[in-house]
Amino acid sequence: MNKSRPSQQKRQRERQRQERQKEKLAKRQEVAAQKATNPGRAGGIDPDLEGIQAGPQPLQDWQTDVEAEAETETES
Repeated sequence: MNKSRPSQQKRQRERQRQERQKEKLAKRQEVAAQKATNPGRAGGIDPDLEGIQAGPQPLQDWQTDVEAEAETETES
């Protein structure tokens, strides 16, 4: 009886491995389908990076407000 047990466990592991492979394949196909249906970037430009130039960036409004408050506190 002990000899049959490892082979059953091995078959079970093999089935689990095959199931994981099927899930991975399905996920890959789903991602490929999404990429095919979604429009790509226009001209290859990332909309989040559009308008950003190399080098230091100008301060945002919330950053200038904090600096102005800090300057008025040091003058007082």
